[in-house]
Amino acid sequence: QVHVMESGGGLVQGGGSLRLSCAASGNIYRINTMGWYHQVPGKVRTLVATITSGGSTNYADSVKGRFTISGDFARNAVYLQMSGLKVEDTGAYYCNAEVTGYSRSDYDVWGQGTQVTVSS
Repeated sequence: QVHVMESGGGLVQGGGSLRLSCAASGNIYRINTMGWYHQVPGKVRTLVATITSGGSTNYADSVKGRFTISGDFARNAVYLQMSGLKVEDTGAYYCNAEVTGYSRSDYDVWGQGTQVTVSS
């Protein structure tokens, strides 16, 4: 079994910064990709940014130039540096890990989310 846990959410003023952290643990042979997703009540969960074990990154257009994803795959961890925060960035941020277990089975694991609230 694999567990993913996020931390670092909170309340911040518009224009401010936050850093989210995520760590995976458990039956992990290899993590292939880790990423962050955003969700507000009543809306679908949407991609914010992903990073592969090879270092390739992908960002939603809405966060390009403001957010930076980084990973420490030796520690099964991923981070999201959020700057220039806007009210519309408010919501729950979920960490996702695409994992290969020791049995060589693949898992898609989600954390429980961390709340980010940006005030105007």
